[in-house]
Amino acid sequence: MPADGVYIELMITDEQNNAFDAHGYFVLEDVLDAATLSECRAEIRRLHEHYGELKTKEAPELQCFQIEPFSQVQKENDLPVLRKIEQTDRFSDVFRRLAEHPKLVAALRQLLGPDLLLFRSTLMLKPNHHGSAHGFHQDSAYWPMDPPVSITLSIALTEATPENGCFKVIPGSHQWDLQEWGQIWRDEGDGMTDRTDVDLSGQIEVPMRAGSALFLHSKLVHGSGPNMSTNPRNTALYVYFPTNVSYKPLHAEEPKSKTFRVICGAGGRQEITMTAV
Repeated sequence: MPADGVYIELMITDEQNNAFDAHGYFVLEDVLDAATLSECRAEIRRLHEHYGELKTKEAPELQCFQIEPFSQVQKENDLPVLRKIEQTDRFSDVFRRLAEHPKLVAALRQLLGPDLLLFRSTLMLKPNHHGSAHGFHQDSAYWPMDPPVSITLSIALTEATPENGCFKVIPGSHQWDLQEWGQIWRDEGDGMTDRTDVDLSGQIEVPMRAGSALFLHSKLVHGSGPNMSTNPRNTALYVYFPTNVSYKPLHAEEPKSKTFRVICGAGGRQEITMTAV
């Protein structure tokens, strides 16, 4: 974990801060350099190969890997057609370190304060020709945190375009109440939601250059289209929250306590365990 006090450079402008308050999102351009992007792409291939090793052993870690649910094939070019990999810091030092990237943490501390905990570490993968759509939803509607003030950070590891399924957002919708959204992954032709009571007229697409990062308020309504192009759309997705948030399970079968990794602050602790009241 980086030493506290390292992040003194202000990474986001007043304009970006105001955009986050008003619209619920902003893009920080060109955070990762070419060498880091190359390392991440090589690591994604290694993790695809690692899936094959886990499958041979029928290892319990397989539950962290999800095959594309609507793909007609499970393999292409001898690699699995994956939709996502959860808990990437269990399998990858590269993506564990990326969660602590100085520029990203500096920006997050401006928005959330000096103490940051990590809720989620995920690779979202949209393989070319196979990547499914992600329906409109609010992240906080699915997460056991109260109040819902976390930030979802999506780092573009490849170029994100309308053709390969870049993010779609409804600016200002982070001010809506939390709602039920149903199944997130959606087949081609299913549309972005089954709901008929949501005004989608304000939706916009958010294309990004590789190496840029999208900061999303956890209540912002967002999704992404399918990837029907020849180019993959891969993102490293992390979710951060401050220490004044409480752990509040949404379902009776969820554990009564959960341990979270400390990214910075929190008196130099490595992790914090929260127990539901």
